[in-house]
Amino acid sequence: MKANMQVWCDYHPSEPLRCAQGQALDWLGYEAPEGEHWFGPLPNAPLCPWCWQRSSCPKEFSVSTDVHETFFGMIPLNTRLAQRLTGSVRSWIESAQSFEKNQLGLKAMHLNSLSLCWTTFLLADSAALLRTLAILAQPPSRPILDELRPSQTLLPLE
Repeated sequence: MKANMQVWCDYHPSEPLRCAQGQALDWLGYEAPEGEHWFGPLPNAPLCPWCWQRSSCPKEFSVSTDVHETFFGMIPLNTRLAQRLTGSVRSWIESAQSFEKNQLGLKAMHLNSLSLCWTTFLLADSAALLRTLAILAQPPSRPILDELRPSQTLLPLE
């Protein structure tokens, strides 16, 4: 996203999720069948020993992905893993997807629905995967990049 663009959300990628009493929570994992993320306090949580609900606290909290499907995807955006993926892997994924988008003619499409966008790009990824599998099943007789390799020419010198 551009620097001045912000998605409206009650959660922020640089802030941890907090319990009702304000204790920062760490991401414990994702349960796909229920579509829930589980969070819990850090081992040495500073607020937990002084919390007035300590005896009835479950120490694990679930958040449904339906709350905010962008922030709570498979990996919540405020986790270290998501920040690492966003910072290091996203740059080469975006360029590959841009290439595929141009190859498949999707550049001219305007997708205004998240589910339509998801389906379209799953199909685009499937097309790229099928093309790769076809190349691996029957490799070309000469290397694909052979035309791009430099070659020497004979100079007609006497």
